[in-house]
Amino acid sequence: MPAEHITILVASDWAPIRAFDPIVRSNPEGVYGDLLPLLRTADLRIVNCECALTAANRPVWKSGSVFKGEPGHAVGLSAVPFEVACLANNHVMDYGATGLADTLEVLEKHQVLPVGAGLDEAQACRPLTLAVNRTTVHVVNFSEGEDLTASNGGPGVFGWDLARAARLVAERRAKGGFVIVIAHCGLEYVPYPPPYVTAAFRAMVDAGADCVIGHHPHVPQGIEWYRGRPIVYSLGNFVFYQLTDLYWRRVGFCVALRLRRARLAEVELLPYRIDQVGLHRLHGNAAARFASKIERLSTPLADEEQAAKAWQAYLEYYGIDGFTREVLGILDRMKNEPPKGAAMFRNRITAMQHRELWRDFLTRQMAGGRQPYSRQASRIIDEWFRRKAQ
Repeated sequence: MPAEHITILVASDWAPIRAFDPIVRSNPEGVYGDLLPLLRTADLRIVNCECALTAANRPVWKSGSVFKGEPGHAVGLSAVPFEVACLANNHVMDYGATGLADTLEVLEKHQVLPVGAGLDEAQACRPLTLAVNRTTVHVVNFSEGEDLTASNGGPGVFGWDLARAARLVAERRAKGGFVIVIAHCGLEYVPYPPPYVTAAFRAMVDAGADCVIGHHPHVPQGIEWYRGRPIVYSLGNFVFYQLTDLYWRRVGFCVALRLRRARLAEVELLPYRIDQVGLHRLHGNAAARFASKIERLSTPLADEEQAAKAWQAYLEYYGIDGFTREVLGILDRMKNEPPKGAAMFRNRITAMQHRELWRDFLTRQMAGGRQPYSRQASRIIDEWFRRKAQ
């Protein structure tokens, strides 16, 4: 391949937890299965490090689960090797400033470049610029962060500051090269992105991004071509094992971006399934069915009215029962474990994913639930929450 032709591979959530803990420790290459040769063909590999790599043992109070890898797990990144680790997510600060500092030190030791978090605000928000053969690549990484952002000076992650992110994208665009925006945001397990995510990702393209890629929902979502540039809303899980038998939480895909002279020439999806021993590529009919489903997911994204109806379909699915269970669960936790309950409640009113869901759901109820929604989207949503892995 000529020097000015490169492939950038972007993967989603990597965390050596649960069943993957002993595998990454003892056989770091093995967890990638038959996907490893494809990973190694890329010129630049980027992954989301969805945990702290630390020996610290005191987690912070937060809304969701806490994840931790040990420093020794970092060999699972360098074994590929991944050259870049995105840290703007809702777990790298699970063990506070100590956990983040340890993670940065471990990544440096293993020659993995961090982006999206830092010990001060400037470091957290600084884009990563690197030369890949003769091509300059810029990576801007931000997230919702679940309040663990560097907005008050740090330490923390690059949080939900869209104006700042857009300004950084525009600055990198002016310098030349290829600009990738990677964001960790959205509503977990839902096949369609909320409107605020769609608006944010489009704003990054408007600012000059050549490609925008999302993760955090833990399930695959669709792809939109906006102004001729790809927006990949969610890659699903990667090296992230969940204790579930639901199919769409046990599959995901990497994105291979093929560039010619710093311009995007091809986008390829590399789908795989996930089980307790690692990753396995999808082949033949399984790969074709996966591609067909991604295409169906993507269809409403290009049409404002259809995208709105897909989101309304999820609000209908969530329903009064879902809202009530969530609120009562938080209130019960506040009685039995006040710090945890308080963190959960604060998260619901400060994090965009929950705040926007509650606002839109309550607005729908105030209108008597009469907003039109897509029946086809409803069927896909039902599949995402019910289909079992075979």
